[in-house]
Amino acid sequence: MKSITQNNKSIGTIFAILATLIWSANFVIARGLSSQVPPITLAFYRWFTALIAISPFAVKSAWQNRTIIKENILYLTLAGFFGVTLFNTLIYIAGQSTTSFNLSLIAVSSPIFIVAFAILFFKERIKIIKGLGIFIVILGVFLLLTKGNISTLSTLKFAHGDLWMLLAAIVFAVYSMLVRIKPKLIETRIFLFSTFLIGVILLIPAYLWECSNGQYIASINSKTMYAILYLGIFASLIAFYLWNEAIHKIGSSKSALIYYLIPVFSGFLAYLFLGEKIVSGQFISMLVILIGLVIYNRF
Repeated sequence: MKSITQNNKSIGTIFAILATLIWSANFVIARGLSSQVPPITLAFYRWFTALIAISPFAVKSAWQNRTIIKENILYLTLAGFFGVTLFNTLIYIAGQSTTSFNLSLIAVSSPIFIVAFAILFFKERIKIIKGLGIFIVILGVFLLLTKGNISTLSTLKFAHGDLWMLLAAIVFAVYSMLVRIKPKLIETRIFLFSTFLIGVILLIPAYLWECSNGQYIASINSKTMYAILYLGIFASLIAFYLWNEAIHKIGSSKSALIYYLIPVFSGFLAYLFLGEKIVSGQFISMLVILIGLVIYNRF
């Protein structure tokens, strides 16, 4: 029994890491599309693609379990609204009026909200040693984002887009809490299909409003198509499946701490695909983050 539990924890940790890695690439792609695709349009096509991708694997099961879906329609609507309709839409809107540095800085506040909600609503206890791990992880993230000079935080100028990003961080925390209380009778694929469908439906009015205001995709080419396919299949369907399974196997708080690896992965991806240099300070910051994660998970 103990080995099975340990195995589930190992699988959950791997799932959380993979989801975080996929989302790291998502930020790089999203920044590249910000000038070509309007924010709500990008969110709509991303989730519509995800819905099409999961449909062949979930429609039959969803129909067979339609009674369970009806009984939990309020819960599924809330999960679809926060996880699909709002979360990434807010990120794309924020990216229109603030810097990528500010986006990264505010994005890493989401795990703090997740842990706080877990303590507030689920009475989770954070031991002193785990609190130390959280502190070290946060310190490492700030070192990474400020390139080792935390004093640069005092020179930051915040735009109204930063408020949208802060709201997105809170929304993701709420979604993670909803995933944690998912009824056991709802299979993961049915949950994803239902929330994707509801989320896309709720996005339609905003999408039509954006189109009516003359905001369209600037150019539809192979780069744009591949990017939307990646966002829809990998960053939405696969990453959300991995994240949901991770929360059920290792809990929301531990998954949240792994989420802090996003700036680490983003740095390596930027190095590999964008040619950005990785300086010694960044290596030190990444090491600090990993030490904090080890302390939190080990104890």
